[in-house]
Amino acid sequence: MEANKILDAKGLACPMPIVKTKKAMNELESGQVLEIHATDKGAKNDLAAWAKSGGHELISHEVENDVLKFWIKKG
Repeated sequence: MEANKILDAKGLACPMPIVKTKKAMNELESGQVLEIHATDKGAKNDLAAWAKSGGHELISHEVENDVLKFWIKKG
């Protein structure tokens, strides 16, 4: 998956991954993709809900070596 920006939110507890994701998304143009790396298990539900409420699209997510990876397209 090709991302325009990568956000490292590993080791951060809720709500910091969302706060940092929101800030990073503000720096992107509509249609660009943000890749987020997080270790907080709650980030999966939080980011999915945040993306939906903000008009963004959660394209994909996966787990790799206990790191949750998300790709969100800016709406």
